[in-house]
Amino acid sequence: MRIKLLKDALNPMVIGLMLIWLGAGLLTSSAVHAADDAATLDELLRMIKNATLNESKEHAARESEFKKAKAEQVQQLKDIRARKVVEEHRSEALEKNYAENELKVAALQEQLQKRLGTLGEMFGHLTSAAGDTRTTVSHSLVSTQFPGRTVFLDDLIAKMNSNTQLPSMEDIERLWYEINHEIIEGGRIVVFPATVVKVGGEQVQQDVVRIGVFNLLSNGAYLEFKPGTGVITELARQPKREYTRAVTELQEASSGFTRVGIDPTGPSGGSLLAALINTPSPVERWHQGGLVGYFITFVGVCALLLALWRLKVLVAVSRRVNDQLSSDTANTDNPLGRILKVGEDNAGIDVESLELKLHEQVLKERPAIETGLNLLKIIAMIAPLLGLLGTVIGMIITFQAITIFGAGDPKAMAGGISAALVTTVLGLCVAIPTVLLHTFVNSKAQRVLHILEEQSAGIIAEKAEG
Repeated sequence: MRIKLLKDALNPMVIGLMLIWLGAGLLTSSAVHAADDAATLDELLRMIKNATLNESKEHAARESEFKKAKAEQVQQLKDIRARKVVEEHRSEALEKNYAENELKVAALQEQLQKRLGTLGEMFGHLTSAAGDTRTTVSHSLVSTQFPGRTVFLDDLIAKMNSNTQLPSMEDIERLWYEINHEIIEGGRIVVFPATVVKVGGEQVQQDVVRIGVFNLLSNGAYLEFKPGTGVITELARQPKREYTRAVTELQEASSGFTRVGIDPTGPSGGSLLAALINTPSPVERWHQGGLVGYFITFVGVCALLLALWRLKVLVAVSRRVNDQLSSDTANTDNPLGRILKVGEDNAGIDVESLELKLHEQVLKERPAIETGLNLLKIIAMIAPLLGLLGTVIGMIITFQAITIFGAGDPKAMAGGISAALVTTVLGLCVAIPTVLLHTFVNSKAQRVLHILEEQSAGIIAEKAEG
């Protein structure tokens, strides 16, 4: 009975608490956890009350902070608006001052132009002359002996391009001096110490010979001047021995005339010397032929060895045949002796049978005499075809490179085509000597065969007359 009354009293209370929690959301996570730990309803009510009071205090503190921040923002907005007004007034004053200064500058420029008069045209020519001189001096070999000449020219150009400075008489005379100095030094051969970067990267202090504005020489080697860095370097590849030997003779000479090779395109970059130096050697050209070039070379060597071998054999055979012609006794160590031996062994048969016997013996001797001649002829025929094959392959590779990298560099295209034509040259270099060798060896063989046929016909004629 007591339990039932307690249950009836709790139902409205629990329902009311749940409605308050769902409607107003007053139960925080801490109150929920506290409700889990509450032992009685009174304790639960006390916990909920404490949680509500704590939340009210937090809300009040937070609201106070919001109001304070809002007041600060309002004050900052007022300050910014006040600063904006001040800056607007300052901007108007600056714009007015700028407009007044523009009028003053225009008036001063007009006054400057009137006072300059014809000097303006002269200064324009001076500026142009100074610019051309700076370009020439910066790339000139004379700067290797006299560095730092472009500093004055840079300052002079900057001064003449300025609206607040004018060149002095000393500046104009200095420009005239630099122009004449470049002309005079361009016609001299002088020796001066300089730092040279070797091929291995080592920097060495040594005497350098300057031939005008064309070439730099030192210790039997040609040098290169790089205007961008001002460094003197030794060329990785040197010209032929005769030129480098002349360089040594020139450096050791104290008077008189010495023959030496110079590059007339030196002032414009030395393109002629670079082209001569970078020209591939015969061995490098041969390597450019690739696998086809190697095969053509192998075939050519085989043809040469075969021709020399057959020439040696035929010379020996021809000598023995000549000895046999001067002998009355048949010797079987040579083709003619074996044919004469057949004639002696068949002296009693009729003419027709003897003719057949001798012709048979000539046919037996012919293969040994003509061995290798057909192979020489075949090599002479296929060598140009192999060269053409290598050229076609090289052109295909060149056009593939053009497809990938474009045709913007004619030198690269010319280099690829030149490498492709190497195999054609190799094929012709093999075919032409092989044809000549085949002709020479074949003439030797035909001479021996002609003697054999002539002697066979002589034996048959003597038999027929007898």
